[in-house]
Amino acid sequence: MHRILLPALASLVILALLLAGCMGPGKPGPSGTEETPTPQPSPGQQSASLDTVVDANNAFAFDLYQELTGDPEYRESNIFFSPSSISTALAITYEGARGQTAEQIRSVFHFPDNQSVLRHGYTDLIAQINSESNAYMLRTANALWAEQTYPFLTDYINTAERNYNANTTNLDFVHHPEESRVTINRWVEDQTEDRIKDLIPPGEINPNTALVITNAIYFKGIWVKQFDPALTRDAEFLTGSGAKVQVPMMQRTDDAAVFRYTETGSFQVLEMPYESGDGTELSMLVMLPKDGSLDTFEKSLDVGTLEDIRKSLAYKIVRVYFPKFTMETKYFLPRTLSAMGMPTAFTAGADFSGMDGSRDLFITNVIHQAFVEVNEEGTEAAAATAVIMGKGAVPLEEKIPVFRADHPFILLIQDNETGNILFMGRVNNPVGN
Repeated sequence: MHRILLPALASLVILALLLAGCMGPGKPGPSGTEETPTPQPSPGQQSASLDTVVDANNAFAFDLYQELTGDPEYRESNIFFSPSSISTALAITYEGARGQTAEQIRSVFHFPDNQSVLRHGYTDLIAQINSESNAYMLRTANALWAEQTYPFLTDYINTAERNYNANTTNLDFVHHPEESRVTINRWVEDQTEDRIKDLIPPGEINPNTALVITNAIYFKGIWVKQFDPALTRDAEFLTGSGAKVQVPMMQRTDDAAVFRYTETGSFQVLEMPYESGDGTELSMLVMLPKDGSLDTFEKSLDVGTLEDIRKSLAYKIVRVYFPKFTMETKYFLPRTLSAMGMPTAFTAGADFSGMDGSRDLFITNVIHQAFVEVNEEGTEAAAATAVIMGKGAVPLEEKIPVFRADHPFILLIQDNETGNILFMGRVNNPVGN
């Protein structure tokens, strides 16, 4: 289900949300290799493991973007998601996967073969995101929510806590599924400043639910070069479908409007940085096709293209006109992730024996919800992901809600130092429904 709340404009934002997991009474299982997380890199340094995890997240971001834009359900819709949040939640899920199930998840998310690299990379990434030495607000959290009577392996629970900061809370899914759902949703709301509400809809938690892995990420930053609200005017916007709509258009046309910028014969790219203080620099990168159509450009968009674009950016005075918008999206991802190459995880043939020592568990749903608001002062964005693990018979596939919208440009929010994409999306119609 997709919703655009207020006037919305293009969004391609990749956020780093981290899902948290759950635990039941620990059942002794095969003891895994005990690891001590690697020390955090000192300022200015970045570990090789962190680089690997960031590269994996970014590759998944573009893969998912291509999958969504090519899906008839979303082809004309506004798109906004946090690849980081989804990747983190599925990394915790991957820790319990084995055999073909594990290999399919690893392939879709580009996780490294070396499990130690994966764990150390996420330990470093979570620590960096949650650093408080920034002028902006950026944080992420993970959690596990376990059916209190289900015998999860202590090694899995400990790995989630040690490497992903995901503590486990026992809940009564059998007798109090609705109360459990409300508890998990309230945690998500608290972690996202109430921007992500009702992540898990009624009926998703039932007596067959064994575990819910959640991640949440929240960002709020102000522009280095803010827009003057007094200069914002309603202006015409040509949507991807060719319709004309009125949007509140912000502007910076003074000579102090110096931004990193580049262009080719077919598109323009503008980087708008956020105030960072002494912390990691973040910015929004806006990619605007000159002919008004995203079709050709977005088909060629990948990690390599992004890297080339970033290398070509240079400081210039730019006359900037940019719409204010607010957008909220929601995705139910089993069908999408299956099409991307991991169908087994959603079937009775799934192997998550690393969680419980048996092969009774499978993924019943992966839910992702995101929010973004862009105005004269800056940007607020949030996202959350829930991976729901069930036991028993595989439920019938639910019909995925459809939201139709048009969009003429792409943008993303990225950590300038690690290159990690925090948010990604697109908007065809900033005021459409």
